[in-house]
Amino acid sequence: MTTPKMPELPPSPASPPSAWVERFLTGVAAGGRALDVACGQGRHLRLALALGLSVTGIDRTLAGVADLRGEPRARLIAADLESGGAFPVGEETFEVVIVTNYLWRPLLPRIVAAVAPGGLLIYETFAVGNERFGRPANPEFLLRPNELLEAALPRLVVVAYEHREVSEPRARIVQRIAAVGRDHPWATP
Repeated sequence: MTTPKMPELPPSPASPPSAWVERFLTGVAAGGRALDVACGQGRHLRLALALGLSVTGIDRTLAGVADLRGEPRARLIAADLESGGAFPVGEETFEVVIVTNYLWRPLLPRIVAAVAPGGLLIYETFAVGNERFGRPANPEFLLRPNELLEAALPRLVVVAYEHREVSEPRARIVQRIAAVGRDHPWATP
């Protein structure tokens, strides 16, 4: 699969997309469906739309993506993911599931299950060690070593994983994974 050039994104008040997400989102063919869990300001929804994907964004408040209302390829769901209720998209699966800067451990199995057999999981959030840089510092919101690996395996095939200090856009400790369903072309190099 060739790596297409990143398209120009529509103007947005959101910060730029994560380089980790940009790197792997090209593994989803145009026309696929993307799920952005805790979508916030919609920086990854906008990137997925620019790449020709249909998007579903979930967040407690949708104020940051209100400009996407009426976009025919965007579905926005207001839901408190930490309420203990049913997962807002039920048993649906997606060609890509994106999660950044968010951790609610009870959702990890459902997030992994939302990846279609030929789909992709792109996850990046704070990890243990981040407390020395400030917030978040509560262990409830910091991934333990190998936690994303343990969540993805054995259902998904891990194509990239890191647990490290990064400096952009600010210094922090992150854990991130890109993992694919067993029917994805990246599952068998």
